[in-house]
Amino acid sequence: MDTIDNMRTFLAVVRAGSFSAAARNLGTVPSVVSKKISRLEDQVGGPLFRRSTRKLELTKTGERVHPRFVAIVADVSDTFSELRDSASPMDGTLTIKCPTTLGTTHFGQIITDFQLAHPRARVDLVLMDRSVNPAEEGFDITIGAIATSYPDVDMLPLCPYPRRLVAAPKYLERSGHPDHPGELLKHECLTFRPTGSVWSFDGIHGPVTVDAHARLSVNDSGILLDAAVSGLGIALVSEYLARPHLERGTLVEVLPDFPVPDLWISAWVPQARSQDRLVMGMCAWLQRAVQPVPPWDKG
Repeated sequence: MDTIDNMRTFLAVVRAGSFSAAARNLGTVPSVVSKKISRLEDQVGGPLFRRSTRKLELTKTGERVHPRFVAIVADVSDTFSELRDSASPMDGTLTIKCPTTLGTTHFGQIITDFQLAHPRARVDLVLMDRSVNPAEEGFDITIGAIATSYPDVDMLPLCPYPRRLVAAPKYLERSGHPDHPGELLKHECLTFRPTGSVWSFDGIHGPVTVDAHARLSVNDSGILLDAAVSGLGIALVSEYLARPHLERGTLVEVLPDFPVPDLWISAWVPQARSQDRLVMGMCAWLQRAVQPVPPWDKG
């Protein structure tokens, strides 16, 4: 199984874009990730990544084996899952917290599909837009994109959550196009209450942080998006929600030379529940549903 573990590590590096980021997501250190990649490279007979000081890229060999490793790892996971299910059907009740918009657009269906595959599993799904400590508030699993750590709670990374800074053309015509994040202090900003008003950007010379003056602060992504489309101001929204409006031209990207770092959607599980078969079965189901391609990028 070492080879399968090395493949999983390779896929984690591809998703994260660096050894150090993959190590953080896997809960280990970069040296362990590097050693597993080296072993895998010995097996395939060549390097899988081109390493430079600026970025990490797949070699031709890496590009060729990537889809095969995805299929192999998924097949192994599915096989063991099916064997466990046939040996002992999943039975019990799961209490799950999920952000409202993610739940209504994607994760609600993913969880429904889990129940269709496991008829004896029952789910109590709560939609709310704030960070929740599952151990304190009685949840088996909490899903979210706000980086948080809790004592005696394990975090399971699921998939990246890209965001874009956007505004309606009519707002920019009225108020002008900012050329630097610092100029946002002169603009009407629309903020998502759970993530706060401090916006961070990747600049040429390093990170840039701005405390946006919020004309509107709201804890619902749909209202935030509608306000931006209406021309109320500049908003930081999830890429998958903004994408149709960017394609239609009802929104345009602001400060494209200063990208916003991705958040990560993760699942948090109390350590007291980490050996529960139903809890771990749902976590594995969530991972398969969003990896290697998030649901909003499928089709």
